[in-house]
Amino acid sequence: MNEKLPYDALFSGAIGKDYETLKLICPLATEMSRWVGHYVGQYASAMKGEKLKVVELGGGTGITTLSILTSREDLEIISVDNEPIMQNQAKENLKEWVAARKLDFCGNDALSALRGIEENSIDIVASVYTIHNFDQAYRNAVIKEIYRVLKPAGQFINGDRYALDDIKAHTRTVQEEIGGYFKVLIGENKLDVLEQWIVHLFNDESQNHVMRETEALEQLAVAGFISIELKHRMAVNAVVTACKPD
Repeated sequence: MNEKLPYDALFSGAIGKDYETLKLICPLATEMSRWVGHYVGQYASAMKGEKLKVVELGGGTGITTLSILTSREDLEIISVDNEPIMQNQAKENLKEWVAARKLDFCGNDALSALRGIEENSIDIVASVYTIHNFDQAYRNAVIKEIYRVLKPAGQFINGDRYALDDIKAHTRTVQEEIGGYFKVLIGENKLDVLEQWIVHLFNDESQNHVMRETEALEQLAVAGFISIELKHRMAVNAVVTACKPD
């Protein structure tokens, strides 16, 4: 029997098969992917003749990967996702970039993948809706590894669920979010997907998983990051950028 790893296989069932439904129940998800791609595109160019090296954590079906790939020409991406159902969709969706040798895939979990990467070797680590899935201890280890693998002046770009510090306001926002799930998924007759998204949301909001804004930014600072910014706040969603010092 395989040892249970300290992260949750949350997208291996109906959610993984119907992850595109996320676009319907959470239209801001595609906005997060768009913004992450935007900031990758804005990153200072790599040295002349060298491609920008990007690691994407939690590539899923390839929504954010595509946003990154189309943001600029001078890059190559390793897309990390340990859920085969979702990664197989990305491989099919993005096969032309694989053929062009701009994209490769890694099927390990985030921490294992990062630990296999050389120190100071990556320009950007990017992610959308992945880091919040980790429990606190695993997330802290991942943040430390992101810092380790980034080159000096490298950047961490994350579009994710950053819980509001005001717990009452956050609870109201999540309640509205759940209402949207019911409206869309009952209308689509996808009750199995609805059930799994509600279970997933309980996981997101549990004490050992919730990624509260101030604590999350402090965690990055403790790891050594500078120029930490939270921007484009939309309900519980926001983009965070942070840099490794030169």
